[in-house]
Amino acid sequence: MDLETAQTIVLETLHKASNQNPDILKPAESKLREWETQPGFYSILFNVISNHTIDINVRWIAVLYFKNGIDKYWRKNAPNAISEEEKVSLRRGLISNFHEPVNQIALQLAVLVSKVARFDCPREWPELVPTLLAAIDSQDSLTQHRALLMLHHVMKQLSSKRLTGDRKLFQELTGNIYTFILNLWNNYTEIFIRHIQQNSSVEIITENLEKALLTLRILRKLTVHGFKKPHESTDAVCFMNVIFERAKSALECRKQLRGKGIYLLELCEKFIIHLTKILIAVLDTHPFSYVDLIQPTLEFTVYYLFTSDGAHLLYERFIIQCFNLIKGILLCAEYKPAKVIEMTQDSETLRAHQIKMNFFQPNTLAEMCRKLVSHYFLLKQDDLEMWDADPETFATDECGESWKYSLRPSTETVFVTLFHEFRQTLAPVLLEMINASHGLVSPTDLPAILHKDAIYSAAGLAAFDLYDEINFDQWFSLTLIQELKVKDNNYRIIRRRVVWLIGVWTSIKLSQELRPILYDTLLMLLQPNEDMAVRLAASTTLRHAVDAFEFNCEQFFSYLEPSFSLLFNLLKEAHECDTKMHVLNVLSLIVERVGLSIRPHADSLMSYLPLLWIESEEHNMLRCAIVSTLVQLVKALGAASLSAAGLSDFLLSVIRLGTDIKQNAVVYLLEDCLELWLAVLENSQVMSDELIILFDNIPALMEDSTENLRMNLSIAQAHILLSPERTLIVQGPALINVCDSMISDLNSDGIIILMRLLETCLRAAPQISPDILKPILPRIFDGVYRGEELPMVMTMYLSVISRVLMVSADVFSTALSQLAHLVNEPVDNVLHQILNVWIHKMPLVTQLERRKLLGLALTTLLTAQSRPVLECFSGIMANIIEALNDVLRTDDINGLGNGQQIDSLIINVNISPNSPTSLYDLDDADYITEHDHRRKQLAATDPVHTIVLKDFLQVQTAKLREQIGEAQFQHLLDSLDDFMRQQFREHIGI
Repeated sequence: MDLETAQTIVLETLHKASNQNPDILKPAESKLREWETQPGFYSILFNVISNHTIDINVRWIAVLYFKNGIDKYWRKNAPNAISEEEKVSLRRGLISNFHEPVNQIALQLAVLVSKVARFDCPREWPELVPTLLAAIDSQDSLTQHRALLMLHHVMKQLSSKRLTGDRKLFQELTGNIYTFILNLWNNYTEIFIRHIQQNSSVEIITENLEKALLTLRILRKLTVHGFKKPHESTDAVCFMNVIFERAKSALECRKQLRGKGIYLLELCEKFIIHLTKILIAVLDTHPFSYVDLIQPTLEFTVYYLFTSDGAHLLYERFIIQCFNLIKGILLCAEYKPAKVIEMTQDSETLRAHQIKMNFFQPNTLAEMCRKLVSHYFLLKQDDLEMWDADPETFATDECGESWKYSLRPSTETVFVTLFHEFRQTLAPVLLEMINASHGLVSPTDLPAILHKDAIYSAAGLAAFDLYDEINFDQWFSLTLIQELKVKDNNYRIIRRRVVWLIGVWTSIKLSQELRPILYDTLLMLLQPNEDMAVRLAASTTLRHAVDAFEFNCEQFFSYLEPSFSLLFNLLKEAHECDTKMHVLNVLSLIVERVGLSIRPHADSLMSYLPLLWIESEEHNMLRCAIVSTLVQLVKALGAASLSAAGLSDFLLSVIRLGTDIKQNAVVYLLEDCLELWLAVLENSQVMSDELIILFDNIPALMEDSTENLRMNLSIAQAHILLSPERTLIVQGPALINVCDSMISDLNSDGIIILMRLLETCLRAAPQISPDILKPILPRIFDGVYRGEELPMVMTMYLSVISRVLMVSADVFSTALSQLAHLVNEPVDNVLHQILNVWIHKMPLVTQLERRKLLGLALTTLLTAQSRPVLECFSGIMANIIEALNDVLRTDDINGLGNGQQIDSLIINVNISPNSPTSLYDLDDADYITEHDHRRKQLAATDPVHTIVLKDFLQVQTAKLREQIGEAQFQHLLDSLDDFMRQQFREHIGI
């Protein structure tokens, strides 16, 4: 097919791919994906993009496919990589035309060029930057703009490379072009400022402002990433110093741009924000290069934020950036000298610290504190309107790093940072404001209410630093409680703030005696007739109270039922997903803290959650909160939570959805659903058909990722203990095959928990599990044969082998034979090597139960009539006797010192395995499940706790003596050293 025909076909397909009809669109997209790997495809796309007569939508599709192809096929070692010849042609074409008329396509082309530059510049594409600079120097305005756009994205890509060689190349590039770009930026900036002052046309101002912004973005990357130490570059220092003056001029210009269109106003605001972004980036990346800028930065930000002269030029995003600059300087670790002799400190650190301290004088700090509280903390009219229109959204707390982008969080974090840094200066200022606001204000005086709200907000934010300054018990009892009783609509502002304030101080300084009054107060504020935002704040405070370290469960019992009921009503009334999540989390925490006491009150919530689950189909995070609540309810209610068939079906359907890797929801729900699955199993009394079917998800989960391996294996273990034979017969082979395939990829911790699962199989179903474990046993035997594993891994390998040997000598022999075949050695040689490793590694086993287990297995081997066993007799016997000595203790009941020696690991038959005095006490006595009882019962039947090692050794020794005859037996005894022979005779009675 010739090039012209191919281009025609591709163009037709691109036309179809831009069609909105799915029947036309999908086949076209499929065809384009097929052509992605064909030689010449991207050259055709470039020709389509470059032809300005073709429909814009078609060119848009072409540039997107081209851009995506760069990621997949431009790298030299990529499968189906674009040929070098085609890449040369494409690179040449990409920088040969800077006249793209459509802004959106020009932007995509710039991104496309930057992606190629990341791979090829400067080695394979040395002409890129010189060509762009030449185009920027052109007299044609469009050419300048498109070249600047490309250079901006190229610098953005190159500056993000982090290898040492790449960073050095970028620094060299910066040295070559920095002065040129800086002069260009100065020129464009001066021109657009002059044009604004001259009231020129919008088009002229926009053109120059766009170019000034593009050069500024380039300078940002060059300044932050192009210098090891920006303060050593004269140009960089000049640029950073002029930023303050340029920002001041731009702020003045912004005032004059009102009425000239939203786009131009937003463009000017972006220009100002980028100036502050450069300062923040240099401060974060090169703090010592910023030392000389600390003083002008603080003067600049404080002038605009805290003086009346600068206030009229402010807008929200600029305010946030200024607060972020102040916070960055205050928190910068390099500006904080350690509390040691100053002579040992870096001189720049001391200088920076001194500049800070000189600036933040007590009067300055006091004014900043008052302005923050009395101006920035005040609720605005927009806030109150949102409260009325959508109280749930209004009440949603900002979280994460919202302080970087939102005004209220940014002001609050600066206040907290200032207060913590200068507590001794600011505490008296804030205390004065708090003391002045103690009295009740008139419900009709909205400004006074808002002022008090702001002061209380500051008192909560600074709570940790005011610990020794405020008697919160007295404030709570005499003032705050009274303010909560005022029910006027305007006073909801105070009620919400007061209950929030109490929540903050509850975990800091509220005496135990006042907790009942707190609970009574919260119940009053959770009533349905209270404002929604106040109720949500009360629920948050209740969460703090319940989650506090000093929480007294018995003290809370009388408030449990009304609290649970009111929160449940709040949950049903809430409409927003975030609100429901919040209330559910409070309920879940209460269930967790009160445990079994929740049982009489949980029915309503358990019946509502299935309905909420259906409603939340599109809200995966809410579903996570539901699953988390279900976990706590199942733990609290125990087996009773599974008795209702409908509820049990609901729980299993939730688990099935959240653990099926074919479902999209698994990304969000997996971790919580695994926890719920385990809780259901631990509290189940019988194995149901549904639970058996659910186990199908475990092998797929294990194959998909090892991230939740521990939880997956815990679930598998719980299934096995619930119904050993049924689980292993139905699901065992698939589970063991997955374990066998993944064991070689696991680290030592993963292998250990995997071996514990296999050991559980052998303990719970000794009759059938050896045959089911056959596929994985040769791998375990091989681990011992090689003897290279870490002590804990070797311990677990030997434990599994020991249990196999004790329950099925045939399976043990089969595994040995399979290993012998794999390593091409006789079976006796393989067994001899395994015994040698066993003998040398067993002394490293520290757990007494496992030492006895290994000793029992070696004792079992004595009568195997095997040559390697007899050859290793002395080593085997030494380990058995050492294990025997470890487990024996004197049963000195009457204290006369004449008691008999007994096996300390044997469980007394007179003590029930369910008794709390049993050897197998649970770690968490407050949460005893059916699963825990099953574990106890399994332990009670374990050979380690039912077979007396000394008696077993006597029986096996007698059999061995009979098998080999007296002469050979005496010969074996003679192979022992004198001490071991004496020990043997004492224990066996020979």
